[in-house]
Amino acid sequence: MAAAAARALLLLLLAVAGVLLRPAAAEIKQESFNQDSRSSILFEKFGFSPRGAVSIEVSGAKADSKLAKPDPSQLGFFLLSDEALFEAIYEQPPPTDLNPNPESSPGCVLSSPYVTPLFTFADLDENGHHNKTFPITHPDEYSLFFANCAPESTVTMDVRTDMYNTNPDGTKDYLSVGMAPVPGIYAFFAVCYVVFLVVWLYVTLYRNRLSAHRIHHLMSGLLVARMLYCISAAEDQHYIRTAGSPHGWDVMFYLFQLVKGVILFAVIALIGTGWSFLKPFLQDKEKKVLMVVIPLQVAANIAAAVVGETGPFLQGWVTWNQIFLFVDVACCCAVLFPVVWSMRSLRESSKTDGKAARTLAKLTLFRQFYVVVIGYLYFTRIIVYALKTITNYKYRWVSVAAEEVATMAFYMFMFYMFRPAERNQYFALDEDEEEAAELALREEEFEL
Repeated sequence: MAAAAARALLLLLLAVAGVLLRPAAAEIKQESFNQDSRSSILFEKFGFSPRGAVSIEVSGAKADSKLAKPDPSQLGFFLLSDEALFEAIYEQPPPTDLNPNPESSPGCVLSSPYVTPLFTFADLDENGHHNKTFPITHPDEYSLFFANCAPESTVTMDVRTDMYNTNPDGTKDYLSVGMAPVPGIYAFFAVCYVVFLVVWLYVTLYRNRLSAHRIHHLMSGLLVARMLYCISAAEDQHYIRTAGSPHGWDVMFYLFQLVKGVILFAVIALIGTGWSFLKPFLQDKEKKVLMVVIPLQVAANIAAAVVGETGPFLQGWVTWNQIFLFVDVACCCAVLFPVVWSMRSLRESSKTDGKAARTLAKLTLFRQFYVVVIGYLYFTRIIVYALKTITNYKYRWVSVAAEEVATMAFYMFMFYMFRPAERNQYFALDEDEEEAAELALREEEFEL
């Protein structure tokens, strides 16, 4: 029963890892465990090339039990590839009346034919220390686990993990095979945002400075934050790739991730309310949306930092992932309310203000913005998420590139549609269009 439970937990952890764990970088990490009773601990997930290796150093390791002295061969480290996991699932014998809970490999998971055992506590010296590097003979995406099959036992140890691929020149590459192009992707989009910012500042501060509103300057701040985010992400991934440590760039990365996330959702919400370019003030309910969205974004980024800087070996790591996903979805829903309120308000005002063409243009603009925002949020939260999980580990960079391309396209749409202009095509229409627009408003229902 204990062995079956251990394998069930192992499969659960692998399922969680496949969905939640981002195999972007295997930084050199050192973690401490004190009286840990978990039967399985997932450390990292990494895509290896034919020249890959994993190095593990354990110190101060000891196992305690309330029962008999733990068998050291029942505690150890192993690798499990996705391919082996699938084989284990498909080759599991079907249940029968005589054997309703079949086990294809009874005993400890360390003795399973589907795992690659590295070493056990039986290999430790008298001080509980062991340090060895294991070459990868079959390139694949592997998960590094620690298994504790000793009943009613706890483990205390310090673990240093080092997973990498060796380049032809002998240097180490600490990025997973499929994430090697990521630093270049972020660097390319950082340059794109620099060009974008220069063009936008020319439009807002020089050519149409008299028509620019406060929202346009906030949008300039969004471009600056996004540019700095891409720069810090490129540097973070570059240093991890070459040295196994971000050298402080992870702090800048999470800082600008927070800033650009807060400004982005604030800009979407404020554009949805029509603040600055349609009205100079915010209603109480619109202020409440901002009061909800901004703290939620802060909470989501704190959860993202905890998830990114620790790992699945942290107790409660799955909980932090759930917090991040829940808060992010809540923010995505909250920012849509101002757009809906603006559309309803315009629809009601069209019956009394006598400006049918202008109202129709505003409704069209907000309706397009509403659809594009939903499409952008759906793509970056669902499609990109799916790409991370279903794409072969050699092409994980595709999800990063897809997210950056979608973000750039969304920014270009939003900035173009709400650019400052003396005669905006949506808000300054000829009087001849009033009659046609009034008829269109009567016939066309702008319902969600």
